[in-house]
Amino acid sequence: MKVLVTAASRHGSTAEIASRIGQHLADAGWDVDVRTPEDVGDLDGVDAVVLGSAVYAGRWLKAAYDLVERLGPELRARPVWLFSSGPLGDPPVPAEETDVSDVAQTAGARGHQVFAGALDKHKLVFAERAIARALHAPLGDFRDWDAIERWAGQISSALGAHPST
Repeated sequence: MKVLVTAASRHGSTAEIASRIGQHLADAGWDVDVRTPEDVGDLDGVDAVVLGSAVYAGRWLKAAYDLVERLGPELRARPVWLFSSGPLGDPPVPAEETDVSDVAQTAGARGHQVFAGALDKHKLVFAERAIARALHAPLGDFRDWDAIERWAGQISSALGAHPST
């Protein structure tokens, strides 16, 4: 079984989450392909999909939305899990759930998980730094790698028997 893990990321922290999910699934024995949404032309040969996006102003990035719009029927034909990355701080802010109900419906997703993100001011352009300052956004890496790996483990379990058995 081949699992595609893809995530839209502006500065790399969400891409790192996707890579960690992919590595966890590969370590469990699944055939995993980690790519950016822009590099996904079709889902030929793909049996399951994990799709994520960084969240800015409560919305997924355009590349993730575009993938779902392009491949909605293909996504609905396989198991799909969604994740969002974005809240910052401890406790994470904003605390409210990112609304991806339209994406979940189009993709036929089995679930959606929100993970805290990371904010490194050195990776931000001037306008982003100004917004982060105005919003008093906390700087740092707030990703919970154990929670991310637990979720990847849940996906692996949902996919069925161990792939090598």
